[in-house]
Amino acid sequence: MRIALKIAYVGTGYHGSQVQPDVATIEGELFNALTQLEIIEDPKSARFSSSGRTDAGVHAREQVVAFNTDKPNLAIPRVINSKLPNSIWAWSYAEVPDDFDPRRWAVSRKYRYIMSGEQYDISKIRAASKILVGEHDFANFCSKDEDKSTVRNVERIDVRVSGTLTKIDIQANSFLWNMVRKIVSALTMVGSGVRDEEWLNQMLDPESYEEGLEPAAAYGLTLMEVEYPQPIEWCEDGYAIRRANENVHDYLVRHRVMAEVMDHLVPKE
Repeated sequence: MRIALKIAYVGTGYHGSQVQPDVATIEGELFNALTQLEIIEDPKSARFSSSGRTDAGVHAREQVVAFNTDKPNLAIPRVINSKLPNSIWAWSYAEVPDDFDPRRWAVSRKYRYIMSGEQYDISKIRAASKILVGEHDFANFCSKDEDKSTVRNVERIDVRVSGTLTKIDIQANSFLWNMVRKIVSALTMVGSGVRDEEWLNQMLDPESYEEGLEPAAAYGLTLMEVEYPQPIEWCEDGYAIRRANENVHDYLVRHRVMAEVMDHLVPKE
């Protein structure tokens, strides 16, 4: 039987989602849990695949993975989470077709970037974001990955203010390596007045204009959602979600305290 899971994680402290030798990764922790529970023997024989990779320090609310197992009764979030660190948790599962590939079947992905917005002109960022919507060549907004096409269709970009924070939601058919973080960098450059909309239009014409961009910091980025053409009958695990809420609450308390601590470390003038 082929099982799909929705996985969430705090990416801080991990070298990305894709398994790598000798470093901590999201997939590495997940493989350990699945093999310890004997849900799979190994990723290759189980035809393990994911909806995509996230870079070091990037988080996810809804990373989708799939694998084959002959123990579907154990392949449920509350069981799998018993072998995962608190920074990673499964929260929903589904039985899917034997040929289901979470990456190739996906038709859309949504990311959210959260940043401090106090130093930017939000109206300029909103106006600039409209230029990036649609099908464009995003070669200037990615880290080159072999000879893959750099044309992507950005379906929507929503920018909203929440207190002192700015949240940027970007949805596209698929994303290039570092594409979201470089888009955020470009938007903040326009929002701070360093660049203008004419420059942004030039950036979308890589054949005549080329410029490198530093990606925005990884800690502000979260993979929010992956959409598929046919609805999947997901079963949410209430117990797993409650435990995840408890873990997230602990993170919130610790970081709120640390924010106050950091504020006291520098002597006031």
